[in-house]
Amino acid sequence: MSSFSHRFCQFTGSLLLVSAGISPASADLLGGLVGSSTDDTTTQADQTGDRPLGFFSEPFAEPTIIVDGQTVETDEKCLTRADGSVECKPAAGTMALLRDGRLLYLNALEGTENVELSIVAEFGEVSVNDQTRVLALDANDNPSWLKPSPLDAGANPDGNDSETLLSGTELDGLLDTADNTSKNDGALFCSDVVGLANGDVMAVGGTDYYSEPGIDGLPLGVAELEGIKNSRIFDETTNTWRQSGDMTYGRWYPSLVTLGNGNVFVASGVTKLLKPVYPDEPVNSGRNVVQTETYNPCAGTWTENPATADRSLPLYPRMHLLPNGHVLYNAGGQAFNPFGQGYDQALWNIVASYNPRTQSWTDIGYAGLPLRLDEAGLGHLSSTLNLTNLSLDQLGSLLGDVLESPTDLLQSGAELGVSEDELRTAIAGGMRGSTSSTMLPLKPDANGEYHEVELLTAGGVPSYALLTNPGGYLPTDQSRIDRITTNGDEIDYESRLTGPLNQPRWYGTNVLMADGSVMVFSGGNRDGVVAPGLEGPIRTAERFDPETGTWTEMAMANRPRTYHNTAVLMEDGRVMIAGHSPINTAYLTFVDLQDFGLAPYDGRDPSFEIYTPPYALRDDRPAIKRAPRNLTVGDRFNITVDQADQIDRALLIRRTVMTHVIDGDQRAIELVLEKNAGNTLTLQMPDNHNVVPAGEYMLFVSKNTPEGRVPSVSAPITVVNQDLECMAPTQVAGDTTTEDGIIESTIEIL
Repeated sequence: MSSFSHRFCQFTGSLLLVSAGISPASADLLGGLVGSSTDDTTTQADQTGDRPLGFFSEPFAEPTIIVDGQTVETDEKCLTRADGSVECKPAAGTMALLRDGRLLYLNALEGTENVELSIVAEFGEVSVNDQTRVLALDANDNPSWLKPSPLDAGANPDGNDSETLLSGTELDGLLDTADNTSKNDGALFCSDVVGLANGDVMAVGGTDYYSEPGIDGLPLGVAELEGIKNSRIFDETTNTWRQSGDMTYGRWYPSLVTLGNGNVFVASGVTKLLKPVYPDEPVNSGRNVVQTETYNPCAGTWTENPATADRSLPLYPRMHLLPNGHVLYNAGGQAFNPFGQGYDQALWNIVASYNPRTQSWTDIGYAGLPLRLDEAGLGHLSSTLNLTNLSLDQLGSLLGDVLESPTDLLQSGAELGVSEDELRTAIAGGMRGSTSSTMLPLKPDANGEYHEVELLTAGGVPSYALLTNPGGYLPTDQSRIDRITTNGDEIDYESRLTGPLNQPRWYGTNVLMADGSVMVFSGGNRDGVVAPGLEGPIRTAERFDPETGTWTEMAMANRPRTYHNTAVLMEDGRVMIAGHSPINTAYLTFVDLQDFGLAPYDGRDPSFEIYTPPYALRDDRPAIKRAPRNLTVGDRFNITVDQADQIDRALLIRRTVMTHVIDGDQRAIELVLEKNAGNTLTLQMPDNHNVVPAGEYMLFVSKNTPEGRVPSVSAPITVVNQDLECMAPTQVAGDTTTEDGIIESTIEIL
């Protein structure tokens, strides 16, 4: 780095602190900024009484970097090339648990380390496509790394057909640098990922970087992050990426959900993040992509859904498949609070469901408030307000006086008999930015059927029901559960507040645990997108108990991880946590302010840690000795276990494929369990794929003890959709069927 750049960095850091009312000379003055909400001053060994907290392993990272064609072993994050630029180890901004137990991960914001003055001015030129890796652990947790081919997943090797302001005109390329390189036209950063029915991982969308305005050869301009149309599939058997069909719309920050029939539904994303102006489609300018699409995994193609399927949603909308086959939008996503993202984002406060059969949306209610829009005759409020579906007749017949005052929604709530106290606690209702949305374990009713879903939303940045949008800057500690009950196409919705988090948390990553609890890892005490560099890191994990509705602080991680952190449940019930890839400090260049108690801003963190929960420390865990490898809906099957007399629960947990704190397919299904004589249990699969979509799962059994529930190590299960012949696995020779139609395995699990 030049001496000028070094002085500029020092000046930037001082300016950043002064702008926040802080003198660089006195870290004590940071108390007002950091506050007391982040209490991470205790040590790893601390315990609360005799209550075990679990523990985090020592961090570990890929040992080598390739610099100028040479492989160099180093503990450093980055090394300098001969030309003065920097090469860094990738961080796990996206992570997926493969069916063989290895972990696929994707880098985030590759190239930020080479920004010298301003990421806004330079990133269109210095950015490069993100690298991928596969991490494996042996029986002793010794890590090894493999580099997939192609390393960047191979999108747009000849460049992307960028949608610049002058695209299609004779002046195309005059005011932008979109066509000057292909090294950053197919970045995996800001794609969404999903596990397909055959165990492959698909990444959809991503980033094309360029400057607009910008002129080739000049180092300054205004960066643009354009969403791309690509779909890329990773095959773990060959460790290779291949291209699949392209979407109709370029999408940056889209969300994917697997449907019951194995198709994949995509919604939202933005085609141009910073300058969303589309001369060919002016009605879509200034907002996210409202059109939705559906992917057929057998054909490898995307189909645009009809206009009835259009919906304005935040980026990375939190969506989940319900037992009736609908897709629920749970009023969470990325909104870039407090400044906003789209002119129509007030609509994002409304919980809604998408029916794949009718390819249409129904508005259910204002998130977190006791107001049902469908019962008030406003079941298509958001569709009406989408300009692509505008109907004057609908406006008159459906909306009435509601449009005249933004407070009418709350007044309607009061008219329903809601007390002032209830309204006060619901102020954090509505759309929640940078929050988790986790489906709690699905439980069968007395008939063995699944109709009720509970979704846990915790932390994030509230939009506040009273202010509507665009919301605030500081995160909340509020936690709520939305209960959805399905009866055919009918959906009942209600919300309740749970006990709060022990501290407000922005960008915490939730993990559904093997004992049915939920844990949250990492994050910060401020929005690190609004003011990068000013968030205090939260290293203390918390555990949510669905039975008591309370959060409990657990062990503390070794490394601070805020933006682009990840966490994935492993096959043995432990959790792999990783990531941390922040935006350059104050959108300028990296200035590390850790000495002031803030998050590390010295570049990405390529390290991993393994969290071992208390149940995994016990020597009396039950064990699954035999289990079938492939199952489908309606199957009854036997498993062989030890401690059969004590086991009272079986959870089938889908393998996590996550990015940006979300995995829309993350789910656990509690199976109906019958105890037999001896060491055999009979389990019953749900009878429809809306409850258990085809794909890769882990089966855990558990027993209850005075110290809490203790689960086994998992057995791998592939859920097969027999209508998806293109993705059906080869029948496992060790699986047999008894005369009673019960499937069992004859092969011991090693």
